[in-house]
Amino acid sequence: MFKKIENYFNKKNLKDEKYLYLFDKPSCEEYVCFDCETTGLNPKKDDIISIGAVIIKENTILSSKKFIKFIKPKTKLQEEAIKVHHIRECDLEEAEDIDNVINEFLEFIGNRKLVGYFLEFDLAMINKYLKPKIGIKLPNRAYEVSAIYHDWKIEKIPQSNIDLRFDTIMRELQIPTMGKHDAYNDAIMTAMMFIKLKNQPKVKIK
Repeated sequence: MFKKIENYFNKKNLKDEKYLYLFDKPSCEEYVCFDCETTGLNPKKDDIISIGAVIIKENTILSSKKFIKFIKPKTKLQEEAIKVHHIRECDLEEAEDIDNVINEFLEFIGNRKLVGYFLEFDLAMINKYLKPKIGIKLPNRAYEVSAIYHDWKIEKIPQSNIDLRFDTIMRELQIPTMGKHDAYNDAIMTAMMFIKLKNQPKVKIK
């Protein structure tokens, strides 16, 4: 109910009617899992340097329908961030402008439901560019994989402390590890987590 009210007011702030498709009712079994790499960890100050995304349909990751983009940042890459994702400024010399990438990203996700790990941060980064551009934040329903995992584990082991680290969830769900801190690889691994979790007994994805 809260999401419907939020979207009602969100739609009123939309600057361009061509983006009304974002508010259409999504398909029950289609999701987009995405991840961003950034210049740092402050959405107000830092910029996106890459976005990786993949479509999930029912229990299948449609790897042929992928979204991989590198973006030239307006802010300086922080040393600590480079240590994590290993993307340097020289690697972004041929990268695209964020305005073009945001347009393409919106077309890619459409009205699909969104999936991610630490998704609140990724959404904040996307919305930083989106709201000034079209007047709204992403209205899509979103699912945080670590929250689904937590609820699944707490059902099995009540009153326990749940380790929500990415690697721990991967091991627990027996997901094969790919190269980490690459936006597309992280999106693929998170998508595998999501599929594994949503097929567990008592897990309900609404």
